[in-house]
Amino acid sequence: MAKRGHRPSKAPPSRPRFYGRHAVLAALDNPERNVRQVWGTHEALAGLDIPPSIPVTYANAADLGRLVPGDAPHQGLVADVDPLEDIWLGDLLAQGEGDDRPLIVLDQVTDPHNVGAILRSAAAFDALGIVTQDRHAPPESGTVARSAAGTLEVVPWVRVVNLARALEEIEKAGFWRIGLTGHAHQTLAEVMGKARICLVLGAEGEGMRQNTEAHCDQLAKLPISDKVESLNVSNAAAIALYAVASR
Repeated sequence: MAKRGHRPSKAPPSRPRFYGRHAVLAALDNPERNVRQVWGTHEALAGLDIPPSIPVTYANAADLGRLVPGDAPHQGLVADVDPLEDIWLGDLLAQGEGDDRPLIVLDQVTDPHNVGAILRSAAAFDALGIVTQDRHAPPESGTVARSAAGTLEVVPWVRVVNLARALEEIEKAGFWRIGLTGHAHQTLAEVMGKARICLVLGAEGEGMRQNTEAHCDQLAKLPISDKVESLNVSNAAAIALYAVASR
């Protein structure tokens, strides 16, 4: 497919190390993912059909624990992988032509657990993909892959240099860009309409930057109780995606 529109950023040079059954098995099942090496316990590797081109090392759980950060739950499987190929925003938007799958834009959401959880919700509600800025978003990592529970391999993730220009391209593709913020006057249900939806979410605390809000067609809030000030961004994304899917 021809590469069009807002170019992707350059992927960071580091090679991700995945751990946990969902993350490692999904990487092995993804034809677009190059798996460099797999470590595992005899129990975890039993019955797995790993291509002979991938080096496999048997190790005990304690040895595997030294390959991953802190007390990360490796579940007996660890793998070194290459980052996925860059995705162009224009190509992603072209994939969504003719359907109503929502798109998610994250403005400076840097916590890898949140990004992984959002990828999982995006897969659950059949989102077209997620878009982040390159400098203020986590790279592919074991934490992201673990939190995404395998969905890092199936949900397209576009990294862009300039989020405002990306939002302009998204508008031209026919999306109604809704920025979620607590200071909005209307709820998400009130502003959705029937258009294709692009949900824009900012980091916890700071929220969306002013220029990002300016590139939204509408601001909206979730109708939460005043017992809490705000929701975790990954929870907000899941609720918003459900609202779009059920309208």
